[in-house]
Amino acid sequence: MSPLSLGVLYGVVTLIVMFSGMPIAYSLGVVATGFMIFFMPAASLDTITQNVYEEMASITLLSIPLFIMKGAAIGKSPAGKDLYSAIHAWLHKVPGGLGIANVFACAMFAAMAGSSPATCSAIGSAGIPEMRRRGYSPGFAAGIIAAGGTLGILLPPSITMILYAVAAEQSLGRLFLAGVGPGVLLVILFSGYAVFRARKEYAIAYRAFEQGGSKSAYLDEEQFSLAQKVEMLPRVLPFVILLIGVMVALYGGLATPSETAGLGALLAMVLIAVVYGVWRPKDVAPFLTSTIKESTMLLLIIGMSLLYSYVMSYLHISQSAAQWVVDLHLSRWMLLSVILLMVVVFGFFLPPVSIILMMCPIILPPLKAAGFDLIWFGVVMTIVMEMGLIHPPVGLNIFVIKNIAPDISLKEIVWGVMPFLGLMFVAVILLCLFPDIATFFPDRMMGVK
Repeated sequence: MSPLSLGVLYGVVTLIVMFSGMPIAYSLGVVATGFMIFFMPAASLDTITQNVYEEMASITLLSIPLFIMKGAAIGKSPAGKDLYSAIHAWLHKVPGGLGIANVFACAMFAAMAGSSPATCSAIGSAGIPEMRRRGYSPGFAAGIIAAGGTLGILLPPSITMILYAVAAEQSLGRLFLAGVGPGVLLVILFSGYAVFRARKEYAIAYRAFEQGGSKSAYLDEEQFSLAQKVEMLPRVLPFVILLIGVMVALYGGLATPSETAGLGALLAMVLIAVVYGVWRPKDVAPFLTSTIKESTMLLLIIGMSLLYSYVMSYLHISQSAAQWVVDLHLSRWMLLSVILLMVVVFGFFLPPVSIILMMCPIILPPLKAAGFDLIWFGVVMTIVMEMGLIHPPVGLNIFVIKNIAPDISLKEIVWGVMPFLGLMFVAVILLCLFPDIATFFPDRMMGVK
Protein backbone atom coordinates (compact mmCIF):
# COMPACT_ATOMS: atom_id res chain seq x y z
CA MET A 1 0.00 0.00 0.00
CA SER A 2 1.38 3.41 -0.99
CA PRO A 3 2.07 6.01 1.72
CA LEU A 4 -0.71 8.28 0.42
CA SER A 5 -3.25 5.43 0.42
CA LEU A 6 -2.06 4.51 3.89
CA GLY A 7 -2.45 8.16 4.91
CA VAL A 8 -6.04 8.29 3.66
CA LEU A 9 -6.83 5.09 5.57
CA TYR A 10 -5.11 6.52 8.66
CA GLY A 11 -7.23 9.68 8.52
CA VAL A 12 -10.52 7.86 7.87
CA VAL A 13 -9.95 5.38 10.71
CA THR A 14 -9.05 8.28 13.04
CA LEU A 15 -12.29 10.11 12.23
CA ILE A 16 -14.38 6.95 12.67
CA VAL A 17 -12.84 6.25 16.08
CA MET A 18 -13.24 9.87 17.21
CA PHE A 19 -16.88 10.05 16.10
CA SER A 20 -17.57 6.86 18.04
CA GLY A 21 -17.40 9.00 21.17
CA MET A 22 -14.05 7.79 22.44
CA PRO A 23 -12.01 10.56 24.16
CA ILE A 24 -9.48 12.22 21.86
CA ALA A 25 -6.39 10.96 23.71
CA TYR A 26 -7.56 7.34 23.63
CA SER A 27 -8.70 7.68 20.00
CA LEU A 28 -5.25 8.79 18.86
CA GLY A 29 -3.53 6.13 20.96
CA VAL A 30 -5.78 3.31 19.73
CA VAL A 31 -5.37 4.28 16.05
CA ALA A 32 -1.60 4.65 16.38
CA THR A 33 -1.25 1.31 18.18
CA GLY A 34 -3.52 -0.43 15.67
CA PHE A 35 -1.45 0.75 12.72
CA MET A 36 1.73 -0.27 14.52
CA ILE A 37 0.29 -3.79 14.85
CA PHE A 38 -0.72 -4.12 11.18
CA PHE A 39 1.84 -2.03 9.31
CA MET A 40 4.99 -1.90 11.44
CA PRO A 41 7.39 -4.55 12.75
CA ALA A 42 6.15 -6.45 15.80
CA ALA A 43 9.09 -5.19 17.82
CA SER A 44 7.80 -1.62 17.46
CA LEU A 45 5.08 -2.36 20.02
CA ASP A 46 7.80 -2.79 22.63
CA THR A 47 8.87 0.81 22.08
CA ILE A 48 5.49 2.51 22.66
CA THR A 49 6.19 3.57 26.24
CA GLN A 50 9.75 4.57 25.37
CA ASN A 51 8.60 6.70 22.41
CA VAL A 52 5.89 8.45 24.43
CA TYR A 53 8.30 9.11 27.31
CA GLU A 54 11.07 10.43 25.07
CA GLU A 55 8.70 12.73 23.21
CA MET A 56 7.27 14.12 26.46
CA ALA A 57 10.61 14.40 28.27
CA SER A 58 10.82 18.04 27.20
CA ILE A 59 11.76 20.84 29.56
CA THR A 60 9.36 23.08 27.62
CA LEU A 61 6.39 20.80 28.33
CA LEU A 62 7.23 20.98 32.04
CA SER A 63 5.92 24.55 32.04
CA ILE A 64 2.40 23.46 31.08
CA PRO A 65 1.23 22.09 34.49
CA LEU A 66 2.84 25.08 36.21
CA PHE A 67 1.08 27.61 33.97
CA ILE A 68 -2.17 25.67 34.50
CA MET A 69 -1.64 25.88 38.26
CA LYS A 70 -1.10 29.64 37.99
CA GLY A 71 -4.25 30.00 35.91
CA ALA A 72 -6.31 27.82 38.27
CA ALA A 73 -5.25 29.84 41.31
CA ILE A 74 -6.23 33.12 39.65
CA GLY A 75 -9.26 31.77 37.77
CA LYS A 76 -10.95 30.15 40.76
CA SER A 77 -10.41 33.13 43.05
CA PRO A 78 -12.33 36.45 42.91
CA ALA A 79 -9.39 38.00 41.03
CA GLY A 80 -11.23 38.00 37.70
CA LYS A 81 -14.27 39.77 39.11
CA ASP A 82 -12.13 42.38 40.87
CA LEU A 83 -10.08 42.98 37.72
CA TYR A 84 -13.23 43.48 35.67
CA SER A 85 -14.83 45.79 38.27
CA ALA A 86 -11.74 48.01 38.46
CA ILE A 87 -11.42 48.38 34.67
CA HIS A 88 -15.17 49.07 34.38
CA ALA A 89 -14.96 51.81 37.01
CA TRP A 90 -12.17 53.60 35.14
CA LEU A 91 -13.73 53.23 31.66
CA HIS A 92 -17.42 53.77 32.44
CA LYS A 93 -17.52 57.23 30.83
CA VAL A 94 -16.12 56.01 27.51
CA PRO A 95 -18.84 55.23 24.91
CA GLY A 96 -19.25 51.47 25.06
CA GLY A 97 -16.92 51.52 28.04
CA LEU A 98 -18.55 48.52 29.66
CA GLY A 99 -17.88 46.42 26.57
CA ILE A 100 -14.31 47.73 26.34
CA ALA A 101 -13.83 46.93 30.03
CA ASN A 102 -14.78 43.33 29.33
CA VAL A 103 -12.33 43.10 26.42
CA PHE A 104 -9.51 44.60 28.50
CA ALA A 105 -10.34 42.37 31.46
CA CYS A 106 -10.33 39.29 29.22
CA ALA A 107 -6.96 40.31 27.74
CA MET A 108 -5.31 40.92 31.11
CA PHE A 109 -6.81 37.82 32.69
CA ALA A 110 -5.80 35.73 29.67
CA ALA A 111 -2.23 36.99 30.02
CA MET A 112 -2.25 35.87 33.67
CA ALA A 113 -4.12 32.57 33.30
CA GLY A 114 -3.19 31.39 29.77
CA SER A 115 -6.52 29.59 29.38
CA SER A 116 -9.45 30.46 27.15
CA PRO A 117 -12.22 28.64 29.10
CA ALA A 118 -10.89 30.03 32.41
CA THR A 119 -10.97 33.57 30.99
CA CYS A 120 -14.54 33.16 29.72
CA SER A 121 -15.69 31.74 33.04
CA ALA A 122 -13.91 34.21 35.32
CA ILE A 123 -14.74 37.42 33.42
CA GLY A 124 -18.08 36.26 32.01
CA SER A 125 -19.56 35.35 35.39
CA ALA A 126 -19.21 39.00 36.40
CA GLY A 127 -19.29 40.75 33.03
CA ILE A 128 -22.35 39.19 31.37
CA PRO A 129 -24.81 39.94 34.23
CA GLU A 130 -23.45 43.50 34.48
CA MET A 131 -23.76 44.14 30.74
CA ARG A 132 -27.29 42.79 30.68
CA ARG A 133 -28.20 44.88 33.73
CA ARG A 134 -26.94 47.94 31.84
CA GLY A 135 -29.17 47.11 28.83
CA TYR A 136 -26.72 45.30 26.52
CA SER A 137 -28.41 42.70 24.32
CA PRO A 138 -27.84 39.07 25.42
CA GLY A 139 -26.10 38.10 22.16
CA PHE A 140 -23.69 41.04 22.29
CA ALA A 141 -22.88 40.41 25.97
CA ALA A 142 -22.21 36.73 25.31
CA GLY A 143 -20.29 37.34 22.09
CA ILE A 144 -17.83 39.83 23.54
CA ILE A 145 -16.93 37.50 26.42
CA ALA A 146 -16.63 34.43 24.18
CA ALA A 147 -14.38 36.34 21.77
CA GLY A 148 -12.37 37.97 24.54
CA GLY A 149 -11.75 34.56 26.03
CA THR A 150 -9.99 33.40 22.86
CA LEU A 151 -7.13 35.76 23.72
CA GLY A 152 -6.14 33.12 26.28
CA ILE A 153 -4.39 31.03 23.63
CA LEU A 154 -2.74 33.99 21.87
CA LEU A 155 -1.34 36.18 24.63
CA PRO A 156 1.58 34.73 26.60
CA PRO A 157 1.76 32.46 28.54
CA SER A 158 -0.26 30.44 26.00
CA ILE A 159 -0.28 26.68 26.46
CA THR A 160 -1.21 26.32 22.79
CA MET A 161 1.91 28.24 21.78
CA ILE A 162 4.04 26.07 24.04
CA LEU A 163 2.84 23.02 22.12
CA TYR A 164 3.43 24.72 18.78
CA ALA A 165 6.97 25.62 19.86
CA VAL A 166 7.62 21.94 20.65
CA ALA A 167 5.99 20.63 17.45
CA ALA A 168 7.66 23.21 15.18
CA GLU A 169 10.97 23.21 17.08
CA GLN A 170 10.84 27.00 17.40
CA SER A 171 11.92 29.35 20.17
CA LEU A 172 9.19 29.65 22.80
CA GLY A 173 10.42 33.10 23.82
CA ARG A 174 10.14 34.42 20.25
CA LEU A 175 6.73 32.82 19.86
CA PHE A 176 5.43 34.39 23.08
CA LEU A 177 6.69 37.81 21.97
CA ALA A 178 5.17 37.34 18.51
CA GLY A 179 1.74 36.93 20.09
CA VAL A 180 1.83 40.35 21.78
CA GLY A 181 1.31 42.54 18.68
CA PRO A 182 -1.56 40.47 17.22
CA GLY A 183 -3.09 40.23 20.71
CA VAL A 184 -3.11 44.04 20.99
CA LEU A 185 -4.53 44.23 17.45
CA LEU A 186 -7.45 41.96 18.39
CA VAL A 187 -8.07 43.95 21.58
CA ILE A 188 -8.28 47.13 19.47
CA LEU A 189 -10.61 45.51 16.91
CA PHE A 190 -12.88 44.02 19.59
CA SER A 191 -12.96 47.32 21.51
CA GLY A 192 -13.77 49.27 18.36
CA TYR A 193 -16.67 46.95 17.63
CA ALA A 194 -17.83 47.27 21.25
CA VAL A 195 -18.00 51.06 20.86
CA PHE A 196 -19.84 50.78 17.53
CA ARG A 197 -22.34 48.20 18.80
CA ALA A 198 -22.94 50.01 22.11
CA ARG A 199 -23.60 53.30 20.31
CA LYS A 200 -26.03 51.54 17.99
CA GLU A 201 -27.93 49.85 20.84
CA TYR A 202 -27.92 53.12 22.81
CA ALA A 203 -29.43 54.98 19.82
CA ILE A 204 -32.15 52.34 19.45
CA ALA A 205 -32.95 52.52 23.17
CA TYR A 206 -33.03 56.34 23.07
CA ARG A 207 -35.40 56.46 20.07
CA ALA A 208 -37.69 53.92 21.71
CA PHE A 209 -37.80 55.99 24.91
CA GLU A 210 -38.53 59.22 22.98
CA GLN A 211 -41.43 57.48 21.26
CA GLY A 212 -43.00 56.68 24.60
CA GLY A 213 -41.43 53.31 25.34
CA SER A 214 -39.95 52.23 28.65
CA LYS A 215 -36.59 53.64 29.66
CA SER A 216 -33.76 51.21 28.96
CA ALA A 217 -30.97 50.72 31.47
CA TYR A 218 -28.72 51.91 28.64
CA LEU A 219 -29.92 55.45 29.35
CA ASP A 220 -29.05 55.42 33.05
CA GLU A 221 -25.79 57.21 33.80
CA GLU A 222 -23.56 55.32 36.23
CA GLN A 223 -21.13 57.33 38.32
CA PHE A 224 -17.97 56.36 40.19
CA SER A 225 -16.15 58.81 42.43
CA LEU A 226 -12.37 59.05 42.33
CA ALA A 227 -12.28 57.53 45.81
CA GLN A 228 -14.29 54.51 44.58
CA LYS A 229 -11.96 54.06 41.62
CA VAL A 230 -8.82 54.23 43.75
CA GLU A 231 -10.37 51.89 46.31
CA MET A 232 -10.62 49.14 43.67
CA LEU A 233 -6.93 49.21 42.75
CA PRO A 234 -5.22 47.50 45.74
CA ARG A 235 -6.75 44.11 44.92
CA VAL A 236 -5.91 44.36 41.22
CA LEU A 237 -2.40 45.80 41.28
CA PRO A 238 -0.69 42.74 42.84
CA PHE A 239 -1.88 40.56 39.95
CA VAL A 240 -0.83 43.17 37.38
CA ILE A 241 2.58 43.29 39.05
CA LEU A 242 2.69 39.47 38.89
CA LEU A 243 1.96 39.62 35.15
CA ILE A 244 4.67 42.21 34.55
CA GLY A 245 7.15 40.37 36.78
CA VAL A 246 6.66 37.08 34.95
CA MET A 247 7.10 38.77 31.57
CA VAL A 248 10.25 40.61 32.72
CA ALA A 249 11.74 37.39 34.09
CA LEU A 250 10.99 35.52 30.86
CA TYR A 251 12.03 38.12 28.30
CA GLY A 252 14.80 39.64 30.35
CA GLY A 253 16.64 36.34 30.28
CA LEU A 254 16.38 36.00 34.05
CA ALA A 255 14.61 32.64 33.90
CA THR A 256 13.68 29.88 31.47
CA PRO A 257 9.99 29.37 30.53
CA SER A 258 9.74 26.47 33.00
CA GLU A 259 11.33 28.49 35.80
CA THR A 260 9.07 31.42 34.97
CA ALA A 261 6.02 29.16 35.08
CA GLY A 262 7.07 27.80 38.47
CA LEU A 263 7.69 31.31 39.80
CA GLY A 264 4.33 32.52 38.47
CA ALA A 265 2.45 29.58 40.00
CA LEU A 266 4.10 30.10 43.39
CA LEU A 267 3.49 33.86 43.42
CA ALA A 268 -0.13 33.39 42.31
CA MET A 269 -0.74 31.07 45.27
CA VAL A 270 0.94 33.58 47.61
CA LEU A 271 -1.14 36.46 46.24
CA ILE A 272 -4.50 34.73 46.63
CA ALA A 273 -3.46 33.80 50.17
CA VAL A 274 -2.54 37.42 51.03
CA VAL A 275 -5.24 39.27 49.07
CA TYR A 276 -8.19 36.89 49.55
CA GLY A 277 -7.14 34.86 52.58
CA VAL A 278 -7.16 31.63 50.57
CA TRP A 279 -4.48 29.55 52.27
CA ARG A 280 -6.15 26.77 54.25
CA PRO A 281 -5.84 23.25 52.79
CA LYS A 282 -9.59 23.03 52.15
CA ASP A 283 -9.43 26.34 50.23
CA VAL A 284 -6.34 25.43 48.20
CA ALA A 285 -7.48 21.87 47.41
CA PRO A 286 -9.84 22.90 44.54
CA PHE A 287 -6.99 24.73 42.76
CA LEU A 288 -4.64 21.78 43.07
CA THR A 289 -7.33 19.26 42.08
CA SER A 290 -8.22 21.32 39.01
CA THR A 291 -4.53 21.60 38.08
CA ILE A 292 -3.98 17.85 38.34
CA LYS A 293 -7.10 17.00 36.33
CA GLU A 294 -6.44 19.49 33.52
CA SER A 295 -2.70 18.75 33.36
CA THR A 296 -3.29 15.00 33.26
CA MET A 297 -5.88 15.34 30.51
CA LEU A 298 -3.71 17.68 28.46
CA LEU A 299 -0.48 15.71 28.85
CA LEU A 300 -2.28 12.48 27.97
CA ILE A 301 -3.52 14.09 24.76
CA ILE A 302 0.00 15.37 24.06
CA GLY A 303 1.58 11.96 24.65
CA MET A 304 -0.89 10.13 22.42
CA SER A 305 -0.69 12.84 19.76
CA LEU A 306 3.08 12.53 19.67
CA LEU A 307 2.78 8.74 19.33
CA TYR A 308 0.24 9.32 16.55
CA SER A 309 2.70 11.67 14.79
CA TYR A 310 5.55 9.17 15.26
CA VAL A 311 3.54 6.47 13.45
CA MET A 312 2.71 8.94 10.66
CA SER A 313 6.40 9.70 10.25
CA TYR A 314 7.52 6.03 10.39
CA LEU A 315 4.99 5.06 7.70
CA HIS A 316 6.06 8.10 5.64
CA ILE A 317 2.51 9.44 5.72
CA SER A 318 3.45 12.95 6.87
CA GLN A 319 6.41 13.16 4.44
CA SER A 320 4.30 11.93 1.50
CA ALA A 321 1.44 14.28 2.37
CA ALA A 322 3.86 17.20 2.60
CA GLN A 323 5.41 16.23 -0.74
CA TRP A 324 1.96 15.91 -2.30
CA VAL A 325 1.15 19.46 -1.18
CA VAL A 326 4.46 20.70 -2.63
CA ASP A 327 3.81 18.87 -5.92
CA LEU A 328 0.58 20.81 -6.37
CA HIS A 329 2.85 23.77 -7.21
CA LEU A 330 0.55 26.26 -5.52
CA SER A 331 1.63 29.85 -5.14
CA ARG A 332 2.84 30.86 -1.66
CA TRP A 333 -0.39 32.53 -0.67
CA MET A 334 -2.61 29.88 -2.20
CA LEU A 335 -0.64 27.28 -0.23
CA LEU A 336 -1.16 29.28 2.96
CA SER A 337 -4.87 29.69 2.21
CA VAL A 338 -5.36 25.95 1.65
CA ILE A 339 -3.52 25.08 4.85
CA LEU A 340 -5.47 27.61 6.94
CA LEU A 341 -8.71 26.29 5.43
CA MET A 342 -7.65 22.82 6.61
CA VAL A 343 -7.09 24.26 10.10
CA VAL A 344 -10.59 25.77 10.01
CA VAL A 345 -12.15 22.44 9.01
CA PHE A 346 -10.20 20.57 11.71
CA GLY A 347 -11.39 23.23 14.15
CA PHE A 348 -14.97 22.05 13.58
CA PHE A 349 -14.14 18.84 15.43
CA LEU A 350 -10.84 19.10 17.31
CA PRO A 351 -9.33 21.31 20.03
CA PRO A 352 -6.22 23.38 19.23
CA VAL A 353 -3.91 20.92 21.04
CA SER A 354 -4.80 18.05 18.70
CA ILE A 355 -4.77 20.25 15.59
CA ILE A 356 -1.21 21.40 16.27
CA LEU A 357 0.24 18.00 17.07
CA MET A 358 -1.54 16.21 14.21
CA MET A 359 -1.04 18.80 11.46
CA CYS A 360 2.38 20.32 12.10
CA PRO A 361 4.39 17.35 10.71
CA ILE A 362 2.45 17.67 7.45
CA ILE A 363 2.04 21.42 6.93
CA LEU A 364 5.27 22.91 8.28
CA PRO A 365 7.75 21.48 5.71
CA PRO A 366 5.86 22.92 2.69
CA LEU A 367 5.43 26.26 4.47
CA LYS A 368 9.12 26.42 5.32
CA ALA A 369 10.03 25.51 1.74
CA ALA A 370 7.75 28.30 0.52
CA GLY A 371 9.70 30.81 2.61
CA PHE A 372 7.19 31.48 5.39
CA ASP A 373 8.47 32.42 8.85
CA LEU A 374 7.27 29.59 11.12
CA ILE A 375 7.07 31.94 14.12
CA TRP A 376 4.78 34.25 12.14
CA PHE A 377 2.75 31.28 10.92
CA GLY A 378 2.37 30.01 14.50
CA VAL A 379 0.62 33.27 15.41
CA VAL A 380 -1.61 33.19 12.32
CA MET A 381 -2.50 29.54 12.97
CA THR A 382 -3.30 30.38 16.59
CA ILE A 383 -5.76 33.09 15.56
CA VAL A 384 -7.45 30.69 13.12
CA MET A 385 -7.69 28.11 15.91
CA GLU A 386 -9.14 30.84 18.14
CA MET A 387 -11.94 31.10 15.62
CA GLY A 388 -12.60 27.40 16.18
CA LEU A 389 -13.21 28.14 19.87
CA ILE A 390 -16.21 30.32 19.03
CA HIS A 391 -17.76 28.72 15.98
CA PRO A 392 -20.01 25.61 15.88
CA PRO A 393 -20.11 22.67 16.12
CA VAL A 394 -17.41 22.42 18.82
CA GLY A 395 -16.98 26.05 19.86
CA LEU A 396 -15.76 25.38 23.40
CA ASN A 397 -16.21 29.00 24.50
CA ILE A 398 -19.81 28.97 23.30
CA PHE A 399 -20.63 26.15 25.70
CA VAL A 400 -18.71 27.81 28.54
CA ILE A 401 -20.85 30.93 28.05
CA LYS A 402 -24.00 28.80 27.87
CA ASN A 403 -23.02 27.23 31.18
CA ILE A 404 -22.52 30.54 33.01
CA ALA A 405 -25.50 32.26 31.35
CA PRO A 406 -28.06 29.46 30.80
CA ASP A 407 -30.91 31.92 30.13
CA ILE A 408 -29.21 33.13 26.92
CA SER A 409 -30.20 30.87 24.06
CA LEU A 410 -27.55 29.05 22.05
CA LYS A 411 -28.83 30.82 18.92
CA GLU A 412 -28.24 34.24 20.49
CA ILE A 413 -24.73 33.26 21.56
CA VAL A 414 -23.83 31.94 18.10
CA TRP A 415 -25.12 35.08 16.35
CA GLY A 416 -23.38 37.20 18.97
CA VAL A 417 -19.95 35.77 18.14
CA MET A 418 -20.29 36.10 14.35
CA PRO A 419 -19.03 39.73 14.14
CA PHE A 420 -15.99 38.74 16.18
CA LEU A 421 -15.24 35.87 13.78
CA GLY A 422 -15.22 38.51 11.04
CA LEU A 423 -12.81 40.68 13.05
CA MET A 424 -10.47 37.72 13.55
CA PHE A 425 -10.50 37.13 9.80
CA VAL A 426 -9.59 40.82 9.32
CA ALA A 427 -6.71 40.34 11.79
CA VAL A 428 -5.39 37.39 9.75
CA ILE A 429 -5.52 39.48 6.57
CA LEU A 430 -3.67 42.34 8.29
CA LEU A 431 -1.00 39.92 9.54
CA CYS A 432 -0.52 38.67 5.98
CA LEU A 433 -0.19 42.22 4.66
CA PHE A 434 1.91 43.49 7.55
CA PRO A 435 3.84 40.55 9.09
CA ASP A 436 5.80 42.99 11.28
CA ILE A 437 2.74 43.11 13.55
CA ALA A 438 3.89 39.70 14.79
CA THR A 439 7.63 39.79 14.14
CA PHE A 440 8.48 43.30 15.39
CA PHE A 441 8.75 42.47 19.12
CA PRO A 442 10.75 39.22 18.80
CA ASP A 443 13.10 40.78 16.24
CA ARG A 444 13.57 43.91 18.35
CA MET A 445 14.12 42.14 21.67
CA MET A 446 15.84 38.91 20.58
CA GLY A 447 17.47 39.94 17.30
CA VAL A 448 16.57 39.13 13.71
CA LYS A 449 16.79 35.38 12.95
